[in-house]
Amino acid sequence: MHETFEIGPYSVGNGHPLLLIAGPCVMESEAMVLSVAENLAELQQRSGLQIVFKSSFDKANRTSVDSFRGPGLEEGLRLLERASTASGLPVTTDLHEPSQAAPCAEVCSILQIPAFLARQTDLLVAAADAAAARNICVNVKKPQFVAPEDTVHAVRKCESRGLQNVLLTERGSVFGYGRLVNDFRCVPIMKSFGVPVIYDATHSVQLPGGATTGGQREMVPPLARSAIAAGCDGVFFETHPDPDAALSDGPNMVPLSEFERLAVQLSELHEFCSKL
Repeated sequence: MHETFEIGPYSVGNGHPLLLIAGPCVMESEAMVLSVAENLAELQQRSGLQIVFKSSFDKANRTSVDSFRGPGLEEGLRLLERASTASGLPVTTDLHEPSQAAPCAEVCSILQIPAFLARQTDLLVAAADAAAARNICVNVKKPQFVAPEDTVHAVRKCESRGLQNVLLTERGSVFGYGRLVNDFRCVPIMKSFGVPVIYDATHSVQLPGGATTGGQREMVPPLARSAIAAGCDGVFFETHPDPDAALSDGPNMVPLSEFERLAVQLSELHEFCSKL
């Protein structure tokens, strides 16, 4: 495994600046996708922050059958490609089936494995094969029901296909019913496998249960700061121009108007902690 590697124009891992993965939970419209990507690109140009644009073409694990899922693979990849071209940012999205890996790898710099699917060997193998062929990386989210030391098996599955560029993401653990908690021991434990570790600051504050998932977005900043103090190499955020009107994950998304201040603060904290 590579403890540091390149993602587009950026470097991630020990000794490198904080990586930020950000964007709306799901692609609601072409105009919204392009607007958020261009807003994040302007921030990147002003600040020099390492920002990857993220949005999902399909939220396949929505609680309700009636919930909005997204535009689907073909249209979603078209929108991601447009967003990347217009903004100049690398992009990432979630995969749900092995057949989606190769087409996603043609557009994305990171192939993201959702937490609920991180034990699916066929999906990991397909993503690793597609990523290795394109010299990109796979980001595996730690399942809410898996101990951090057991995520090594996902890393080894990718490694068995010749892929050395793997990220692991901490996104909270199930604690009883309808609650997630973060055990920040996860960060150094997962880093011990020789991979950079990302902290998912917005999904960690979800409140599962009921017809739709709730969240506590006010908890995002303190938890993100804690993850950086624990040694994470990047932070994943979902951000939206109007989270209260979002079609998915609104309660835990960071308002786009507040993202810059938080991103700069976390980047400065990461730089400080890296010198300790």
